[in-house]
Amino acid sequence: MAEICCESKSLSSSPSRVARRKRMEIRRFKFVSGMPLTPQENAKRQKKVLGPISPRECDNAVDNSSNNGVIEVSRLSLDLNLSSNEASLEKSSEVNTVVVVDRCPKFGMTSVCGRRRDMEDAVAIHPSFCKRDGQILSRMHFFGVYDGHGCSHVAMSCRSRLHELVKEEIETDEVSVDWRLAMARSFKRIDDEVLGSSDGVDANCRCELQAPKCDTVGSTAVVSVVTPDKIVVANCGDSRAVLCRGGRAVPLSIDHKPDRPDELQRVQAAGGRVIDWDIPRVLGVLAMSRAIGDGYLKPYVISEPEVTITGRTPEDDCMILASDGLWDKVSNETACGIVRMCLTGQGPVLSPSSPSENDDNAGDSSDKACSDAALLLTKLAMARNSGDNVSVVVVDLRRDS
Repeated sequence: MAEICCESKSLSSSPSRVARRKRMEIRRFKFVSGMPLTPQENAKRQKKVLGPISPRECDNAVDNSSNNGVIEVSRLSLDLNLSSNEASLEKSSEVNTVVVVDRCPKFGMTSVCGRRRDMEDAVAIHPSFCKRDGQILSRMHFFGVYDGHGCSHVAMSCRSRLHELVKEEIETDEVSVDWRLAMARSFKRIDDEVLGSSDGVDANCRCELQAPKCDTVGSTAVVSVVTPDKIVVANCGDSRAVLCRGGRAVPLSIDHKPDRPDELQRVQAAGGRVIDWDIPRVLGVLAMSRAIGDGYLKPYVISEPEVTITGRTPEDDCMILASDGLWDKVSNETACGIVRMCLTGQGPVLSPSSPSENDDNAGDSSDKACSDAALLLTKLAMARNSGDNVSVVVVDLRRDS
């Protein structure tokens, strides 16, 4: 061991040199040949630097916090106390698994009579209407738009019952849901209900003066079930569902118009005709080739829905469900652009609108941006002289919203 003394010698007697010499410390170090400084001595020599943590330190933050740099994960337990529009999730496992936190998407809606004499549209929104217990406790969320014709009671029956029938069909599948079969059965059951009895007819309906079964009344139906990993859409009629993904409009349904080639062929194969009466109509009467109800036009007009199943991605922005009162005047691309503008805070500031006339879920709209987007689309359709009822549902599908 050698002892080294560090001294400072003055080369001049100037006052500045003398003052500097007085301020300097005479430090004494112990040095052992071939040995580094001790950790304690080395720590004292390090500077404390305040600043952002490097990405590497962030990635290893959990590893660095363990005692030996090794972490053993054997049990995962989550208990998220969410609001009524969010799912509660409890997970306990002996192995590492991927957990999807299922929150109800934010949504907003409008439904107005417009220039029509009567309001025949109906809207149904049922967050967490059904759940399935599996590896992940998954809640499903139901959104539906119904555009009645002839009277409102078929649309109102769909609004009251269809989500319950879909839930029953889902719960009967114990292993996995066959969505196409479940939706087809649900639509068939609601069609049988509205044709088989007049229990759901309002005493004030103008159709009560017609045939007891009201065979001349019907409704379109476009419904969507949103799960943590997919979007299921079932459509019957000319209402429509559109997905906005990465700024592009992706149709989730195709309108059932009588002049659609495959629909025209089906109607003619059943013995019916499509007559151009202002617009193509089945037997010159109905401007759509599929609907719930309309018993007097069967078998040409059927209630079987077309079902699409779309996997959710991080690029999904929103989904729009609306009656043809909107789509006759506003394109898919324009509608998606307006909704994205509102969701990103670039839309106009709108005054609060009154709740929709026929929907008991209007007060449950969970997001002002979605409600503003739906209202703006409705105003645009009206400004472009839409002569129909206009109903719009906007669902925010962004994961980080």
